[in-house]
Amino acid sequence: MNSPERLSDALAAFSDLRLYIDGQWTSGATGVNEPVVNPADGRTLGRLPHAATADLDRALGAAARTFPAWSMVPAAERRRILLEASRLLRERSARLALILTLEQGKPLAEAQAEVGAAIEVFEWYAEETRRLYGRTIPPRAIGVSQVVEHYPVGPVAAFTPWNFPALTPARKIAGALAAGCTLVIKPAEETPATAIELARACADAGVPPGVLNVVFGVPQEVSDFLLRSPVIRKMTFTGSIPVGRHLARLAAEHGLKRCTLELGGHAPVLVCDDADVELAARTCAAGRFRNAGQVCVAPSRFYVQAGVYDDFAVAMSRAAAGLRVGDGLDPQTTMGPLANARRLEAVQRYVEDAQASGGEVRTGGGRPDGAGYFFEPTVVTGLRDSALAMREETFGPVAPLVKFDTIDEAVARANSLSFGLAAYGFTRSALTAAHLSRHLSAGMVGINHLAVSLAEAPFGGVHESGYGSEGGSEGLQAYLAPKFISHLLS
Repeated sequence: MNSPERLSDALAAFSDLRLYIDGQWTSGATGVNEPVVNPADGRTLGRLPHAATADLDRALGAAARTFPAWSMVPAAERRRILLEASRLLRERSARLALILTLEQGKPLAEAQAEVGAAIEVFEWYAEETRRLYGRTIPPRAIGVSQVVEHYPVGPVAAFTPWNFPALTPARKIAGALAAGCTLVIKPAEETPATAIELARACADAGVPPGVLNVVFGVPQEVSDFLLRSPVIRKMTFTGSIPVGRHLARLAAEHGLKRCTLELGGHAPVLVCDDADVELAARTCAAGRFRNAGQVCVAPSRFYVQAGVYDDFAVAMSRAAAGLRVGDGLDPQTTMGPLANARRLEAVQRYVEDAQASGGEVRTGGGRPDGAGYFFEPTVVTGLRDSALAMREETFGPVAPLVKFDTIDEAVARANSLSFGLAAYGFTRSALTAAHLSRHLSAGMVGINHLAVSLAEAPFGGVHESGYGSEGGSEGLQAYLAPKFISHLLS
């Protein structure tokens, strides 16, 4: 249970929201700020300052100035600093989870799990610095040495969304720092306090001033300014496909900057006739309605084989109806609010389109009474593939179910969209599991469970869901450039 003292301490984080530039906490030069709102009740938690052009120039200058020295810091020392940051975050995790729930809305248990995952990311990248291996290539002639070494690519611009305000910035901050890059990160303005606390832990752990810079402002203005700068050598972005396309164009036009893009998803789930239906329904409901459906890898369009369709629909609806919607600080809450009013309008549109298309709302379908951006966990059956909820990423608590006959048919329908982030299958057959694993077109595939986001595994998609990976050894390599050195010995 959260004591009034703990809650008051967490709320204090919103009374002094600031930018972090060149080792200094500052309110910026614009005098412009915006409210940070608690989505559970609509109340203003604090006001967030925007960076002026001069502030962004300072951040870029700091990242450029400190890169040569930071890139030469021994990997063992970068490891020590990242491990110290993870220790501080673990020490502060209870407060950080409260801050996250206040500004993002997810239940406190989910916030605690996300903070734990962010800490694991720092720990993983810290240890991965020990494996920044090059290699020796056998020479073609006597007296020649041929090696490949890996060097940090340069200052990084990072952009993160509001749905995972601890985990997503942690991936970008820890990955860049571990590789020896400096960075300017712009977290989401809706959820700034969590990212600020990550930066504070890094500074307290010994990350030198200027190596990590945190800025906020009008998203397009900030991103355009940073990516037009010759200082930035890599861009990493998590967010929507249209914004990702725009940023990739900017990165290409202004210096061919390297990119890691983790964009939208609309994860198909194939529930086969031989699946454990109750397990599949419980697992899918937990995944679909986690963070009120605002998860890029959430199972979000459900293809269920005809033989178990009715049983799965009943079980899924029962699991959804059993969720308790409310303020994330209430320990009884199992699903919190949506992030903002825009999400409410979008989710309502998907439900109305489903009904107009002949779908049946089995549970949920509307807003509960009261304040806040809440929407009921919703299951819709009897849909066609042409329904909006089957074609577009809903990013909300809506589970659309359609029926299929054969596995090959379901795979073809699952692969028919341009998304390719995550995909899932439920079956007791090893042969079917292998078939789904091979033929579902996605960067991550889960069979009989949804655990595809791990610090030690690559996280990323294909097709319009982006390119490049975060996490695992692949995530560290994304911040490194290989250099082949051929030396004729004299």
